[in-house]
Formats: sequence, structure tokens, C-alpha cells
Amino acid sequence: MSTRRTFIKQLSVVAGLGVAASVGFGLTPLRVQAATQTRWRMPDEGERHAQAFIAFGAQDAIWEDFTADVQAALGLIARTIARHEPVTVFCRQNERDLAEEHCGTHNMTFVTTTLDDIWMRDIGANFVIDEQGEPGAVDFNFNGWGNKQRHAEDAKLAARVADGADAHYLRSELVGEGGAIEVDGHGTGIMTESSWINSNRNPDWSKADVEEELKARLGLRKIIWLPGIKGKDITDAHVDFYARFIKPGVVIANLDNDPDSYDYKVTRAHLAILENATDADGRKLQVHTVSPPINPRKSKFNRNNPDFAAGYINYFVINGAVIAPEFGDEAADTKAFDLLSELYPDREVVQLNIDAISAGGGGIHCVTSHQPLV
Repeated sequence: MSTRRTFIKQLSVVAGLGVAASVGFGLTPLRVQAATQTRWRMPDEGERHAQAFIAFGAQDAIWEDFTADVQAALGLIARTIARHEPVTVFCRQNERDLAEEHCGTHNMTFVTTTLDDIWMRDIGANFVIDEQGEPGAVDFNFNGWGNKQRHAEDAKLAARVADGADAHYLRSELVGEGGAIEVDGHGTGIMTESSWINSNRNPDWSKADVEEELKARLGLRKIIWLPGIKGKDITDAHVDFYARFIKPGVVIANLDNDPDSYDYKVTRAHLAILENATDADGRKLQVHTVSPPINPRKSKFNRNNPDFAAGYINYFVINGAVIAPEFGDEAADTKAFDLLSELYPDREVVQLNIDAISAGGGGIHCVTSHQPLV
């Protein structure tokens, strides 16, 4: 499951809590009425990309002795993506040379800015498009997953991404993160209640108001709500570690087979919901499952580390490829590779060792985001 390292939680609450709202504003009836008159749609991740984004923001204050390993893993991901589509790397001015060293320069653009950490999916803009093909960028007011980690600089990044992409900047009143959003591009979303309907993000919002705002901002007609689980990881159970759309009507879901894991019951509850759900067009979902590795390789990253996130579902779909993790469990890695190859027959499946990032409770999807091609 997606966690963040325990020591991050300890230092973050007392470090700058940021400019993003830590309290939800709530939708008045007038706001709900206005919000429903939307012209925007969030495309499926599998639609063509104009570019991908990475935040080269690992630092010793958060990652301690893993910093250099995380930077190397970010570089590996960036170089792999760049074989298929352009990549924009956000980095600090004093780390520009280091970022180029790790990421290379092929198909790469470097933008210097201030950063707190590496979680591009959560801190970046959430791109939407309108009927004329105009891009919009939704800012969900990142607040460090409910003020669990310092985020003053990361909270500003969505607006910077929108400006750099020449997209309409659309600031929601909701507080949330990109990793808590999964859509099929045709009106259906999957979300976890634990990430959105939570007092640490949106204390004054009802579920109905949260749903209405998400529908309006992302162009959704239906949201399939999964319960998730609060307080077990820093994200409060982001959906991108639980369920992903392959295409409209087809979903891949995480199924944890370790009875000692809290996700054992959580993923089974999610599977029951998904197998009985229909999408916005009334289709019953076809659900495939993938399970975490049983015997991941032993390393400094997972030794006595309860936050190590060994899950195959946190992959990134790009132009012509699927960038996915591998964990040194040959049987489980192969099973995940074969399933993803079957589900994405028109894309190359590339598996990478990203154990350093997994040590912080995240994955490839967590440290990447993208701008749709319009």
C-alpha cells in the first residue's frame, strides 16, 4: 500500500504546513449549481500525451540515507519515459546539473523551481480539456495529505505547471491529490472515500458536495466509491494503489493475499464493489486482479520497513508503453508483466526497479504526471 516513511510523518507536521488550504470550504447550493455547468473532461491516462512530468525533489531532510538512491530511481523513470514522449523535469536551481546527470538530456526539458519532495502526481496539475480542445489544469489545493508533511513549495506547483502548459488555471475549493483520482475518460471515476471525505482535507464537506465538485471539475457522470482506509498510510489510501481503468468498462484491481496485511480485507471489499458496479454508461465492469509480490528481493529499502510499497498496480501509461515496477520476485513479476501485456496489447510493458521510491511508500504513478495531447 502507498505509505510514506514514518520519519517523514514525524518531521512534517512541525515543518512549514504550506499555503494550500487545510480546511475545505464546502459547496453552497449556488456553487453546486454553477459547478455542474462544466465544459471540461479529464481524459483517460491512456490517451495520447503531450508530455510527462517529474519532480526531482528528493532531499536529505526527508529521505535521509536514501536520497541519492531516490534521485537515481527518478532518473531511471525519466529516461525510460523519454524514449516514448517528452519529459519536463522540475528541479531546484542548485540541483539542475544533478538532475541532468540522472535524467539525461534526450527529449528532456528542465525547469528550475522550489520543491519539497518528489510526489508529482499529487502536487501537479490535473489536466482536463474542453469541447474545443482547450487545455485546463485543475488545482486541488495540496495540503500535504492532511498536513502530514511540509508542503509550502509543493502547494505552488500546480499553478506553475498550468502556466508552463499555457492551460486555463482552474482552482477547486476541494483539497485533494491526483493520486486519489482515477477516470476512464468517458464519464466514470473511481475514488476512495478515505482520501476525499476526510476531515484532514475537507472537514465541512458532505459526500454529496464532494462528489458534485469532482464531477464538475473532471467531467464525470458517475463516481464509483471505494471505502479505502484512513490512517494506515499518509495518503489515506489513494485509489492508484487499488484500482485503475484499462479502458471504459475494464478495470485492474489490487488483491492483497497476505492475511496479516490490513489491505487483505480492504482489497476484498473493493473487489466486491467493483465486480457489482456499472459505469456511467450502464456497463458492468470487467475486473482483473493483480497481487503484490510474496518474496520481494531483500535490500536496505525493505529491511524492517513497514512502509515499503510493493504493488504492481501503481504503473504509468504513456505513449506506446506502460512503465511498471518489478520487485525481484520472479513469479510475481512475470505474472504482473504478462497480465499488463495482455491488457495493453498495443503498448510495450517496461518493468523497472524502483525500490528506493517504494521505500517511501510510493510508486511510478506517484512520482509522474502528464499533460494530454489536444
